[in-house]
Amino acid sequence: MAYSGYGGAPGMQQDPLFGYFSAVAGQDGQISADELQRCLTQSGISGSYQPFSLETCILMISMLDRDMSGTMGFNEFKELSQVLNAWRMTFASFDRDHSGTVEGPELQQAIASMGYHLSPQAMNCIMKRYSNGGRIRFDDFISCCVRLRALTDQFRRRDTSQTGNATFQYDDFIQVTMSV
Repeated sequence: MAYSGYGGAPGMQQDPLFGYFSAVAGQDGQISADELQRCLTQSGISGSYQPFSLETCILMISMLDRDMSGTMGFNEFKELSQVLNAWRMTFASFDRDHSGTVEGPELQQAIASMGYHLSPQAMNCIMKRYSNGGRIRFDDFISCCVRLRALTDQFRRRDTSQTGNATFQYDDFIQVTMSV
């Protein structure tokens, strides 16, 4: 959604997120992954943690990129900020020692608290992918959450009978897994 002259739609100008968004968005009212990275850092959405990696920002855009433009408009950014705040609260509640990381059992509890019921094998794969020395940093936790959400959304679209089973063509599988 483009906002000529960054004026925004009525009511958006009062939204503090719009100020951060419009500071990095181009005339088209969209932000790219590197602009998202700057925007999340400047707005404080990343909290006291390190800025999100560019890879994580690319994943965040792809999670909400309904028009497949590779960019994010303000409404998508606002939705992302709400999701990130919820994930940050989840992370903080399981980072009991306030180290900025969670360990495997804490990660498993955090994922379960979000409604995902994963097998030990799936959790092992997640730990191998996201942990460093058995600990998962906030940025990697967010990457994991983005991928879980995006893959679950894609799976649900194909599991039309809601049985926990879906059929994928190879090309479809590649598109789904490579986009998140």
